[in-house]
Amino acid sequence: MNRQIRKPATDGMCRIPGGTFLMGSDRHYPEEAPAHRVRVAPFEMDETCVTNRQFAAFVAETGYVTVAERPLDAATYPNAAPHELLPGSTVFHMTAGPVDTRDFRHWWGWVTGACWKHPEGPGSAVKGRKDHPVVHVAFEDAEAYAAWAGKALPTEAEWEFAARGGLDGAEFAWGDELVPRGRHVANTWQGAFPWQNLAEDGWPGTCPVKSFPANGYGLHEVCGNVWEWTTDWFAPRHTAENPEKPGCCVADNPRGPGKAGSYDPRQPDILIPRRVVKGGSFLCAPSYCRRYRPAARHAQMIDTGTSHIGFRCVRRRAPEA
Repeated sequence: MNRQIRKPATDGMCRIPGGTFLMGSDRHYPEEAPAHRVRVAPFEMDETCVTNRQFAAFVAETGYVTVAERPLDAATYPNAAPHELLPGSTVFHMTAGPVDTRDFRHWWGWVTGACWKHPEGPGSAVKGRKDHPVVHVAFEDAEAYAAWAGKALPTEAEWEFAARGGLDGAEFAWGDELVPRGRHVANTWQGAFPWQNLAEDGWPGTCPVKSFPANGYGLHEVCGNVWEWTTDWFAPRHTAENPEKPGCCVADNPRGPGKAGSYDPRQPDILIPRRVVKGGSFLCAPSYCRRYRPAARHAQMIDTGTSHIGFRCVRRRAPEA
């Protein structure tokens, strides 16, 4: 295990050495299994999530309009009410008391006018939060920023390898204890979700980047704070390299299944593909969602940003001649 903090590149990116690691987990949620060996080539990754300040510079230069700022297509959402087709996004709100946590609609709601500039909707702003991760970004928004910056979004394997920071097989990006020596080292939820937020880590919502210690590769807040987009299509389980002889081979930076397999079977009328997001967020709690781990993964519709999803970019090295 390598706990040495690696120096970032001069432009705010960290050099990730590449190598072989155990991807996924057989000890937690079923979509993380099976654990399997994967190899990734060296690359560079942003040391933090893209911030509101950085995203604002992109918008100012390009005039880009995010998905949340555009009206929705009624043909894509056949059951949506007219007001639900107006520009907006999904915003978290605490409940007044305990609720059935099997139904996320208790704490997530569509807010007309919510977008990266107005995270809680009209009347809210990112003033005072310029160094917080940008949120309410759909997959194409993240891709557009990455292209403008001369970078790309990571694959799931690249993201997980980098998030582990050299601690192959550890539960968390910082070791095997959620709160080592009683110290919070990530922005997660303390208390009974979704109605009691004790904010013992100091942040009831998102926090500025670099609020918590970096992992072994110099990356800050890879777990907690906000989920992060990857380029992989979601599947309910990892695909073993060789189903007949699991563990016999090492896959090179696998890219997941095809687009068609990523649709949500629970919503057959809404054919919106889903990508993998990684890292968990400030809403992840031991009492509800233990996804503040490198192996954890979640499905996210590509056209949907929320108040707890952001991204960071990578730059891949050119192959040697």
